[in-house]
Amino acid sequence: MNTIATIEQVSEAPHRFLNEDSVYSSMTKRIREVLILAEAQNMLPRVVAYNRIDGPGSSLDLSNFQESFWQMPPIRANQMHDPCLSWSSNLPRTVGITINAGTAVTAHPYYPNQIAAASIDFNSDVCGTSGTVMPSKECWLLKIMDIFHLNGVKFVLKNTRADTRNAGLGGSATATMAVCLLANELAGRPFSHTQLINLASCIEQNCGVSITGAQEQSNVVFGGVTDYAWFPWGFPRQMHWAGHDSGFGSSLRTELIPSEEYYALEHRIAIIHTGIEHASMDVNKIWLEALLEKKGYKKHYLKLALAYQFREGLRLRLWDRVADAIDTYRTIRTELCPHYMTGAEVIQNVAEKFGCVSFPLGAGAGGAALIFGVEPEQVKSARDELRQKRLFDIPVKIKQRGHECFNLEKITELWNSHDSGVAASQENALIECAL
Repeated sequence: MNTIATIEQVSEAPHRFLNEDSVYSSMTKRIREVLILAEAQNMLPRVVAYNRIDGPGSSLDLSNFQESFWQMPPIRANQMHDPCLSWSSNLPRTVGITINAGTAVTAHPYYPNQIAAASIDFNSDVCGTSGTVMPSKECWLLKIMDIFHLNGVKFVLKNTRADTRNAGLGGSATATMAVCLLANELAGRPFSHTQLINLASCIEQNCGVSITGAQEQSNVVFGGVTDYAWFPWGFPRQMHWAGHDSGFGSSLRTELIPSEEYYALEHRIAIIHTGIEHASMDVNKIWLEALLEKKGYKKHYLKLALAYQFREGLRLRLWDRVADAIDTYRTIRTELCPHYMTGAEVIQNVAEKFGCVSFPLGAGAGGAALIFGVEPEQVKSARDELRQKRLFDIPVKIKQRGHECFNLEKITELWNSHDSGVAASQENALIECAL
């Protein structure tokens, strides 16, 4: 049976096998030997990272929007534990809703001095020499592995569900974050959660994979139905109670709906796929260009209040406020870039027919759109009619965790056993054979 643990449940301190006098490069080279032992026992380490549904607040997590709209909040000591966080209403924020679809990444032993990343769903396999990986679009996952000085390791990626392959659910960012989490674990957990969020976002964007921010990455780390108020330069000193995060990826997080009440939201949403995909980078570029124009800036600024309304609607279960925020936010996005709605017009028409609202997820590129209804019966009727039009829905359940880790305790056990020199002779023979 696989051993399961989540990073949320453990500290961010280094693993036990990374002691103070370890030589980092030597340690990472020996990971291959431990993976050989783990493979023989069918206990290879694996991280499953889950996608998110976004909504009002989507795109406000991009660094350009965080930095453009962020101002020092007027917080007072007596507001620290205010559940509505009214003092944060003008901050850029995003709500993430974690769902049971995502990407699994498994670490395998590989050739010495080499690293590789392969995707089963996209039929790709990229390899390189450790320490020489170029920061290119084709090698972005490999570059992350190289940052952690991994050696003799291959990461194999596979979507947990075949029906969500480019569905606007933050797939590339989820996969990137999964690779970061697994690499961080194998390397002895040198980076904090915020550093990983920053790393994943920067590498994906700077390598030209997509324009991305911090919402998908944060969702993978923290999960649930969570509000993220963004602090692009970390928390100011008067917010010492919020933690010690600093830099891009920092957020003040609030759980909006506890796990025992997920059903109330699940019955009011549906995800429908249009069957049409386009480049998310194209839409995001147009939105970013509008940010530099007076008229566009004003429209973007309206999103802050709508994102807060969406947050409060979910927290208080005021479903009509949720619907209004989604509808108005989608209207603003479409005015800024009509291409955002490409392929989703039919979904929008059917949603309106039954009193629902729709929202193309992400930048609309993956072809998936969210339908939300104040009453569950409205959503069911809209879903049924869209099925008759041969548009398929993606059934989802909300998850409390953004990721799950498997067999990491076994890896620690094998490491300690191998490090102490008490490994069985057959294990040593197995390593020598593989070498």
